Amino acid sequence: MPKLLYASASPYSAKVRMAALYAGVDIEAVPTKTDEEPTVLISANPLGKIPVLVLDDDRAVYDSAAIVQYLNRVSKVALLPRNADKRTDAEILEALADGVCDSALAMVYERRHRPEEKVHQPWLDKQWSKIARALDHLNANPPKLPKKITAGHIALRAALGYLALRFAGKWEKGRGKLVRWVKRFDEKFPDLAAVVPA
Repeated sequence: MPKLLYASASPYSAKVRMAALYAGVDIEAVPTKTDEEPTVLISANPLGKIPVLVLDDDRAVYDSAAIVQYLNRVSKVALLPRNADKRTDAEILEALADGVCDSALAMVYERRHRPEEKVHQPWLDKQWSKIARALDHLNANPPKLPKKITAGHIALRAALGYLALRFAGKWEKGRGKLVRWVKRFDEKFPDLAAVVPA
C-alpha cells in the first residue's frame, strides 16, 4: 500500500488525504516531522517537504498537486472532470486554494523562524492582502457543491481548514457565504472534514 508522509497541520497534506479518501485510493498515512529531516522523508523528497506519496515500487510523488494528479489517474478520474472546461475550472480553484496556503504558511514561518525583532510586518501584510483578495473573490463567487466534487473543492476546504487553525476569527469576518460553504461541505462530506488541518 502506498505510504503518505504527512503532517496533520499541513493544508497540502490534508488536501491529499481528503483526495485519497474521496477517490477511494487506499494509502497508509505516516506522520512525519519535517524539522527533524528524517531519512525516510529526505530520501523520498530531497526538498524535505511534505506531503510525499511513496508508491509500492518506492517511487516518490510530490508535491500535493502532483499527488492529486496521480490519485486522479489511478482512480479513473474521480477528482477532476473529463470535460476540458470543467477540469480547467477545478484546476484553477485548486491553484487559488494552494496560493492561499502558500501565503498563510509564509506568514506562519515568518513568525516561527525569526526572532520577534526581525519579523517583517510589511511582508506579513502583503501575504495577508493576497489571502484577503482570494477569500473576497471566493466569498463573492462560492463554488457550487454538487454531489461529485473535484480536487478544487477539496483544496479549498483544506485551505480554509488551515486558516481556521492558524487565523481563527480573522479570515471569517465579512465572508459569511464562505463560512456557510465550509459548513455545507462538512455536512455533505463528513469523512473528508475529519482530516482537515488540525
